[in-house]
Amino acid sequence: MVSVLVTGSADGIGRETAATLVERGHRVVLHARDDERATDALAAVPGAAGVLVGDLASLARTAELAAAAGAFDVVIHNAGLGGGLPERTVTEDGLELLFQVNVLAPYLLTALMPRPRRLVYLTSGLEAQGVADLDDLQHERGPWDGMQAYSDSKLLDVALAFAVARRWPDVLSNAVDPGWIKTKLGGPNATDELPKGADTQVWLATSDEPAATVTGRYFKWREDLRANPAAYDVDVQERLLDACAELTGVTLPAAPHRG
Repeated sequence: MVSVLVTGSADGIGRETAATLVERGHRVVLHARDDERATDALAAVPGAAGVLVGDLASLARTAELAAAAGAFDVVIHNAGLGGGLPERTVTEDGLELLFQVNVLAPYLLTALMPRPRRLVYLTSGLEAQGVADLDDLQHERGPWDGMQAYSDSKLLDVALAFAVARRWPDVLSNAVDPGWIKTKLGGPNATDELPKGADTQVWLATSDEPAATVTGRYFKWREDLRANPAAYDVDVQERLLDACAELTGVTLPAAPHRG
């Protein structure tokens, strides 16, 4: 049995991931952005060990979530926003919403929580169209393009997973494209069912197979694929970590103590 935190597990792929892990006998803690969704999450996954509440669109509440979470064997960074925002939106922290929720929040949780044995960061196949513009991470230049901003954030999630894998060699840190799954985020035209979208995360979280006990990889449906070339660029990774540290005020520990 392993202990797992699944962020964004009130519905969709996150809830399916959590439910599957519970069914297989693991200790799972859910996460939701508010109390109402937390209640719904517990009702949907009654075997969960508990639920944590924290709005990832707030740096303060994300930090509070990290403090309340404690230590886990595995953290699955599933929470995220899609690319349907019609205009650039700024949070209470003065940060662009997609970038804050999709990139800064998993960075901050990674930096503040006790170091797990395994980390899984959810990305998207649209990371292939992403651009790692480290001088405009929050899309302050030019006209707003929600889908491009989403694609960029998903590329940065892969770069974050790879950066953590390189910085923390004793932690298995990987990125997963779950596919085009039939969820609210995936939309009505999505082609694949929820179990398929959750399977790879469950496998990476729990399996001792050689194919699953690797790090710094990009998976889709248990297949080890090549990601956007920018994600492998150490300069991109380091500049991303520096930017996240500057924006959050929290540096990723070089050699943190295992929780």
